[in-house]
Amino acid sequence: MESYWNPYIETLSRDELTILQNKRLRSTLDKVYSRVPFYRGKMQEKGLLPGDVKTVEDLKLLPFITKQDMRDTYPYGLLAEPLETISRIHASSGTTGKQTVVGYTKRDLDLWSECMARCLVMAGASKNDIVQVCYGYGLFTGGLGAHGGAELLGAAVIPASTGNTRRQITMMKDFGSTVLCCTPSYALYLGDSLKDFGLTKDDITLKIGIFGAEPWSRNMRKEIEERLGIEAFDIYGLSEIMGPSVSQDCKCHQGLHVWEDSFIPEIVDMETLEPVPDGVAGELVITTIDKEGLPLIRFRTRDIGSITHEKCACGRVHARMSKLSGRSDDMLIIRGVNVFPSQIESVLLESGETSPHYQIIVDRVNNLDTMTVEIEVSESLFSDFVKGLEDLESRLRAQIESVLGISCKVRLVEPKSITRSEGKAKRVIDKRII
Repeated sequence: MESYWNPYIETLSRDELTILQNKRLRSTLDKVYSRVPFYRGKMQEKGLLPGDVKTVEDLKLLPFITKQDMRDTYPYGLLAEPLETISRIHASSGTTGKQTVVGYTKRDLDLWSECMARCLVMAGASKNDIVQVCYGYGLFTGGLGAHGGAELLGAAVIPASTGNTRRQITMMKDFGSTVLCCTPSYALYLGDSLKDFGLTKDDITLKIGIFGAEPWSRNMRKEIEERLGIEAFDIYGLSEIMGPSVSQDCKCHQGLHVWEDSFIPEIVDMETLEPVPDGVAGELVITTIDKEGLPLIRFRTRDIGSITHEKCACGRVHARMSKLSGRSDDMLIIRGVNVFPSQIESVLLESGETSPHYQIIVDRVNNLDTMTVEIEVSESLFSDFVKGLEDLESRLRAQIESVLGISCKVRLVEPKSITRSEGKAKRVIDKRII
């Protein structure tokens, strides 16, 4: 039997959900138009008044907002509430410019915990669980976001944060952790590390993993589930919108349910920026309709996927995002061809002949782009005869070239030679821009 944290909201009919969305959208537009000069100016440029947008169908009339807009109004230019009512401030890393700053009121934090609690219960967690949160705490939203939802659920929370893998595994074993929250690449690393510490998945009590903050493939899900003995769930969020809990897959694993009573998702064509039908891939755009501190209207996430509004077998009608294929700003253009790291990951995991640890090195030689994929192999294979390694390199190169449509080099490297990440994995080294 399917479990719900908030049965009323989670099982609303599509008509009921649309009525609620329309009401909250109109209220949000009235608020930002009257309180945020940036939005008022943007709408005036389009000749729009809040009353011109009456339903979700009218969203396409509104302008987009981007990370650059948030940087241009840094730090508090998009707040729709006075600073004295802001209870917490989070921010992005700012590695490509100024940080994007987000302010949360007390009600916003309660909403965040509510959405996260829904995600935990959707994955099968309850107040009887012990949740080990290995996302980073601090300005990054991962740690505190997962923590707040688990506390609201009534579960015991281990605020482990990132780092010190030996300590993480010791806590997991000794404290009896049953739910793990971290990035998928770190979950894979934890699974690999069990053996290093003389343990197997039977020595720990994990049953659920909730992983996000980076794209990951279905094949990686299988690898993680096998190594940790768990059921793995894909969670999505971003600092600008809320943090983890914007959407997550249910036990049907047929897409990530977006909590549409708070977030309206759209998919737009990456070139024309026009909305596309259900099932067509494009860029994910999100509008918040229940946030106080920093509402965002048609925020371009740069994440790439598709959406369906068909009712799920779990009983929820909330729209489902596909598993994200990557980010438009993570996409590599190599000799005119669009390449996503996730494509290469899928090839490696499907082959089953290597570990899932890899790195893509892009360079430019004699004005021509080159791509080398370094892939770890097992100790037994690496110590095997050279001909075997050469044959494997050749097979992998052919498989990757078949998927990508461009040539590349494949280099097999010894086990554990590629740097492990305790946060988001760094898959690409692009020497063309250094």
